Amino acid sequence: MPTQRERDEAEIRQVIGTIVEGLRNKDPETLKRLYATDIVSFDIEPPLQHVGIDAKLKNWAPVFTSFEQVNYEVRDLTLTVGGDVAFGHAFGRLSGTLKNGAAMSGMWVRVTYCLRKIDGTWLIVHDQVSVPLDIASGKGVVDLDP
Repeated sequence: MPTQRERDEAEIRQVIGTIVEGLRNKDPETLKRLYATDIVSFDIEPPLQHVGIDAKLKNWAPVFTSFEQVNYEVRDLTLTVGGDVAFGHAFGRLSGTLKNGAAMSGMWVRVTYCLRKIDGTWLIVHDQVSVPLDIASGKGVVDLDP
């Protein structure tokens, strides 16, 4: 019989899997159920932070309007799970076919998830997406693979 920690980890992995599913289906309502209403997101796009579920979903909106077909993949998800707090890190890549028919292979980013168990449900309360920085040029390095 699995321990509570193992059950929690499986539930969190399902949350991350549902992000993939929600993006592939271009379904903001599915995504909305995964985040705490007061999420703070340090996403790849400006501004420095997006606060609240509406800001988080607004950040995903260009994906849904720009892509005909969306693919999102997560690799190497590693989780640390406590009683009602957990965090994880992984690599993520958004790719697909744009509305004009052009294929976009995407780029790998680093993703950190922080979750809390709220009323028995694991919700993402913070996430951060980043790319490595080339110090000399001041530009992000976006051609790396995990």
